[in-house]
Amino acid sequence: METKTKVWLAEDGKPIIGAGKVELLRTIDEERSLRKACQKMDISYKHAWNVLNKISERLGKDVVTTVRGGKKQGTFLTDEGRMLIREYEMNRKFINSTMEDEGSWENIGLAISARNKIPAKVISVETEGIVSKVRLEIEPSALTSVITSEAVEKLDIKEGDNVFAIIKSTEVLVGKEKKKD
Repeated sequence: METKTKVWLAEDGKPIIGAGKVELLRTIDEERSLRKACQKMDISYKHAWNVLNKISERLGKDVVTTVRGGKKQGTFLTDEGRMLIREYEMNRKFINSTMEDEGSWENIGLAISARNKIPAKVISVETEGIVSKVRLEIEPSALTSVITSEAVEKLDIKEGDNVFAIIKSTEVLVGKEKKKD
């Protein structure tokens, strides 16, 4: 099983742009023509104009400009349109990297770095320099995790704490629910 996300930018709770609208802006930028972009994306011209107008309305700034007549005619992204794509991509990359980095799950409430977790109780903590041995009781047996002393301190692990034994291929890690402030 895997976690999937969708990313969009919003203003005052109203969506401004997501993946499909970013694709439209990029295609306009490539083709330098709204009509060609619509053909390439297989969408109607009217639908595309409605999308662009809604983006501009919610943003309060135009995301495209149109030049009519002559050799330099076409539809072009404004600086605001380019900035919107950059902002979307920056946020999309951040969210995707966060979702892929198991350690980042600490930021959403659990201090863990793997998916296979078993509730456990700390029965002893032995700190020896930069390494600590944390003995965990998992009914009806016990196991020992060797983790850094820094992790023990960061997670504030002490005897009697309820934690998770986190099994990750060749390791047993320790996780603890974050305290709500």
